[in-house]
Amino acid sequence: MNATYTARDKLVDLDELVTHIKDGDWLAVGGGLSSREPMAAIRAIIRAGRKGLKVVGSAHGIDIDMLCGGGCVATSAESYVGFEQDFGLAPNFRRACESGAVEVADSCCYTVVQQLRAAAYGLPFLPVRSVRGTSFEGLHPEYVAMPCPYTGDPLLLVPALQPDVALIHAQYGDAHGNLRIEGPPVADLLASRAAKKVVATVERIVSNAELRALGGATIPYFYVAALAEVPFGAHPTACYPMYAYDRPHTAMYFAAASAGAQAFATQYLEPYVLDCADHQDYLKRVGGTATQSRLASWSQGDAAWMQLYGEESA
Repeated sequence: MNATYTARDKLVDLDELVTHIKDGDWLAVGGGLSSREPMAAIRAIIRAGRKGLKVVGSAHGIDIDMLCGGGCVATSAESYVGFEQDFGLAPNFRRACESGAVEVADSCCYTVVQQLRAAAYGLPFLPVRSVRGTSFEGLHPEYVAMPCPYTGDPLLLVPALQPDVALIHAQYGDAHGNLRIEGPPVADLLASRAAKKVVATVERIVSNAELRALGGATIPYFYVAALAEVPFGAHPTACYPMYAYDRPHTAMYFAAASAGAQAFATQYLEPYVLDCADHQDYLKRVGGTATQSRLASWSQGDAAWMQLYGEESA
């Protein structure tokens, strides 16, 4: 049974937040692809020198790629890590997996969902159909085939996977730890229920009354061990409605990562992660208020958001 976290004030700074993540932990990372990923916390994890993390999730991008480039990951149980049609495969992730530095435990999105769901339900396993006809079974000797006791249909049983920590970025939170996610929650709600604890960054700390006026908590306080107020904490991914995805910064990141491990270290990891004193320092290095204003302009209409993502911004 998971612990419950009932402290009335769970606010900490970013460096203290990531002390909840230990070497070797199973870490579920919130958000997905280029939206609402907990990037400020990812950078803090790398600066803290965490090693041997086992990451689990569905459809991720720069977050997992950066952790691999920072040497933090030992195992990936992610169903997908990449930059989709915009830039392609994730260079640091691919390099780490191909070299053997990261153990590959790939499966499909729904298999990961069922493993987290089993942990959330307190069950040892759940059945899936979604990997039939693929080679995923060969990667996972722990999967067990069985006929359905009711229909005789072939099923595959996948074991529960309980993360030690779920790391979430939300738009709003209160001091008690209630979190409100605006827009698609991706797998964050499920990971929060499955994990032993949740730690979170939020764009804005509000009162409980304000949170209720916004529509209430999507992740309730008793799952959450600690949270930090980190405005612009998902950059360079999007955090709607506050700001859009920073395509030019991501293009620069991707070019550095594609040039090899050493180029990535000198061109990106050092200036934008390791040499940053804190999140405020990072914000200055990526353009400060000018960048924040540019990315907030998406809401001004179709022309504004199309320009942010158009070829001219690459």
